[in-house]
Amino acid sequence: MSQDFDATVAARSRQSAVGSSEASRENVQIPRCAGPFSALHLLASRKGKPGSSPIFRAFPRGFTLLEVMIAIAILAIALVAVYQSQSQSISMAGSSRFLTTASLLAQSRMALIDAADPREVAAGDGDFGEDFPDYRWQVEIGETEIAFLRKIILTVTHNRMVVRNTYRLTLYKVVLP
Repeated sequence: MSQDFDATVAARSRQSAVGSSEASRENVQIPRCAGPFSALHLLASRKGKPGSSPIFRAFPRGFTLLEVMIAIAILAIALVAVYQSQSQSISMAGSSRFLTTASLLAQSRMALIDAADPREVAAGDGDFGEDFPDYRWQVEIGETEIAFLRKIILTVTHNRMVVRNTYRLTLYKVVLP
């Protein structure tokens, strides 16, 4: 390829010396290049040092340290956002699991209280057995402004959770004398 290039340069220099464009066009052979930058490589190879050509300085072959650092910074910001959303997703999954389990346990316990004789319902606390060892319940009974109406508050707590570990269910029940 460098011979083709040398022939082209020699033909062009003869063209400028002769001044006749038609006579020199017949002798000129244009080298056929494979890629978009192969002409640049031909120009650079003429000098023998690929790095010394100004063309190679205009089209560097690698990345600078600054470009790599900016790419890593963008990647770090993106990964922090992904990890934060993953952490939030895990937290929300645990919270929804607690709310689902606590509401079902509270409804089952409240069904037992509702089925019992209203005069025998008393305040108390306990657990849900071996099936749900981390959950505890507490019943509070309060008076209302209406004489025959009682307010029964059932609170279910999860012992291992630190925040948002309480679920309350309130039932108003008529108690006849």
